[in-house]
Amino acid sequence: MTGTVTYDVAVIGAGLVGSAIARELAGHQLSVVSVEARADVGDGTSKANTAILHTGFDAKPGTLESRLVRRGHRLLGEYAGQVGIPVERSGALLVAWTPEELQALPGLGAKARQNGYDRSRIIGADQVYRELPHLGPGALGALTVPDESITCTWTTTLALATEARRRGGELLLNARVYGIDAADTGGNTGGDTGGQATILHTTAGDVRARYVVNAAGLGCDTVDQLFGYERFTVTPRRGELLVFDKQARPLTDRIVLPVPSRLGKGILVSPTIYGNIMLGPTAEDLPDKTATGTSEAGFEFLRRKGERIIPALLREEVTASYAGLRAAIDRDDYLIDADHGRGYVLVGGIRSTGLTACMAVAEHVRDLLGDGGLKLTPRADLPDPPRMPNIGENFTRPYQDEARIAGDPAYGRIVCFCERVTAGEIRDAYRSTIPPRDLNGLRRRTRAMNGRCQGFYCGAEVMALADRRGDLTSAGRTGPESR
Repeated sequence: MTGTVTYDVAVIGAGLVGSAIARELAGHQLSVVSVEARADVGDGTSKANTAILHTGFDAKPGTLESRLVRRGHRLLGEYAGQVGIPVERSGALLVAWTPEELQALPGLGAKARQNGYDRSRIIGADQVYRELPHLGPGALGALTVPDESITCTWTTTLALATEARRRGGELLLNARVYGIDAADTGGNTGGDTGGQATILHTTAGDVRARYVVNAAGLGCDTVDQLFGYERFTVTPRRGELLVFDKQARPLTDRIVLPVPSRLGKGILVSPTIYGNIMLGPTAEDLPDKTATGTSEAGFEFLRRKGERIIPALLREEVTASYAGLRAAIDRDDYLIDADHGRGYVLVGGIRSTGLTACMAVAEHVRDLLGDGGLKLTPRADLPDPPRMPNIGENFTRPYQDEARIAGDPAYGRIVCFCERVTAGEIRDAYRSTIPPRDLNGLRRRTRAMNGRCQGFYCGAEVMALADRRGDLTSAGRTGPESR
């Protein structure tokens, strides 16, 4: 992969956006490599996304973000059906708690229409409580957004990265970019950058490419500086969340949104695709791009907000708490820009809407590269899209599928009882195109150890299977009788 080989395109970052770009470009007659600093795809900001498929109703009209979120909502919705990404059309209510927020609802409805979304309606308090009977007292009205949905950010990233690999793209992990140099292409063909290429110096060796796409998330400003720019700074914005036990799920079947502020969409209560309820995220700007720890102050803030939104939620058990970092920049739009002379495209400032917009961002980057001279010839021999394993609750899970168990008893042997994960699913994860590199990667592919016991009961058996890379030949009984 490294050394004297010159790729047509190197994509720095293998999160949602980087993987979508790699997949899109690998659909053409191009050599593509994804260069990821971490040990797995989707292990940065993408893994802690709130996993909402947005309509873009509340984006700033006329922005690039507004256009790409609207386009991405349709693209990702269609792609989810093709590859098996779980999506639940839950809908959302944007709830007003004060007279000022109530007065803001017509403006938000008008903004939605400017963004091409015309299905929002304002409803009164009586209707709000008919739709959300467990909502706390004091709601004055709401704006409905019936097409907001919940999905799985883990499966989405993995599907995009998997298809990029199956289309012939390469993946280089544990490869943090720390320097760049210009180099001659050596007469190779595949694009027009004036005979020049870029050498990316990474912790896994050098990578040469004619074109470079910087989709490095929290690190995109640092990479941008390596190309000689000083145009923006990424500020890590920590978002802490609480995940409540599945027994809390009857408290709401839709997303409960606040009236947004300048810091973001604010604290929401949302069902998850895995059957839980989520409360959060907070929004705290920090100087440290590695500060993913939770805090006592964050928990107390979430508790106060949750007590107002759905009081009964705070009487339920918390399954997990976590924090993610969003790549905030000092502007209210995505920052996507091309330096055609150097064969370089920056993809920065992609906030939480990046899950929804990722496939539209990929199209946009493809077109920018084409404008810069990259020859884009679609491949005629594309493989079929991958079919991803289901880890959501809106499709039949393997432990529920009698025909599947009859064909392979490993799908009847439950290993993680909280999340009903079977030995067959763990085995399949290790046999997949992009297998997990550690237990956290296995969690994101199967939900193993992600339930209310957090691996207390199943951890030893899961780790034993992981040590054998999912091999069941020495695992003893594998049929339903071993449950």
